[in-house]
Amino acid sequence: QVQLVESGGGLVQPGGSLRLSCAASGTIAAIYAMGWYRQAPGQQRESVAIVRGGKTEYADSVKGRFTISRDAAKPTVYLQMNSLKPEDTAVYYCKLDLSRRNTYWGQGTQVNVSS
Repeated sequence: QVQLVESGGGLVQPGGSLRLSCAASGTIAAIYAMGWYRQAPGQQRESVAIVRGGKTEYADSVKGRFTISRDAAKPTVYLQMNSLKPEDTAVYYCKLDLSRRNTYWGQGTQVNVSS
């Protein structure tokens, strides 16, 4: 069984920064992709940033502000979020793809951007 533990969420003022971390544990032979998604109240869950095969993909709304990175030595992914805006407020979820059809989700971490 694989578990994902997220950390780093919290309350920050507009323009501020946060860094989210997601550590995976369990039986992990290989990783196809890791990514961050978010869900705001009343909204569908959306992709924020993904790292797959050394390449990164970002939602248009976060390009230039957020950076996703992976630890090469362990199954951990980070999301550095700068220049945060109130519309970034959401529960952020980590996702691990061991393959295209073998997926695990973290429990989510709340990010609130407010003055």
